[in-house]
Amino acid sequence: MTAVRFPPAVLFDLDGTLLDSAPDFVATAGDMLAARGRPPVSLEVLRPVVSKGSRAMLAAAFPDLPDDQRDALVPEFLQRYEALIGRHATLFDGVAGMLAALDAADVRWGIVTNKPEYLARLILPQHGWQARCAVLVGGDSLPERKPHPMPLLHAAQAIGIAPWQCVYVGDDERDIIAARAAGMPSVAALWGYRLAEDDPASWNADVVLDDAHSLQQASRWPTLPAPPVKN
Repeated sequence: MTAVRFPPAVLFDLDGTLLDSAPDFVATAGDMLAARGRPPVSLEVLRPVVSKGSRAMLAAAFPDLPDDQRDALVPEFLQRYEALIGRHATLFDGVAGMLAALDAADVRWGIVTNKPEYLARLILPQHGWQARCAVLVGGDSLPERKPHPMPLLHAAQAIGIAPWQCVYVGDDERDIIAARAAGMPSVAALWGYRLAEDDPASWNADVVLDDAHSLQQASRWPTLPAPPVKN
């Protein structure tokens, strides 16, 4: 009987999958709103759109502004966020144990995020990940970003793992779309950020889980496909 094993490599989305960064973004938006004499935005309003990026968060914080005016606020949003990054954010429950289990099993793991790479790199030392994370690909690291498969394929190549031997874990539909296009098994992280109308069951992830604790067990990871047949 074949022993159940962890996959050889795992790639993770960052915000909404490993890191509960919503409190940092609420503080960032709050500073911007206060500077303009506006009331703060609540966590309940901002949290569901964190995985959608800075423009979606600005739309939640400044719903009355036209798109072009909100787009002009993106540089300020990123600058203010950089100044307080990690101050309020925490790992999702179970993430530390999951990563420890992967490390103990000699699984190589990395991060593929749409967050700008320079911001993502600031987070690594806050959690002691700088020596543990095998690869980091940001949203501006390559010509394409998720849901395009390029970042996932680049990350797999960087750590020397075939895409079909690597699992991608993310909390947004574009994560699952990117994984499928890259030929990677996927895990939909339901503990992350979603809009009320999102339907993770329709994303067709290989595995759908409610909490990161489950991924401390090798049996909860997707079964890897057979190697591609070479012509």
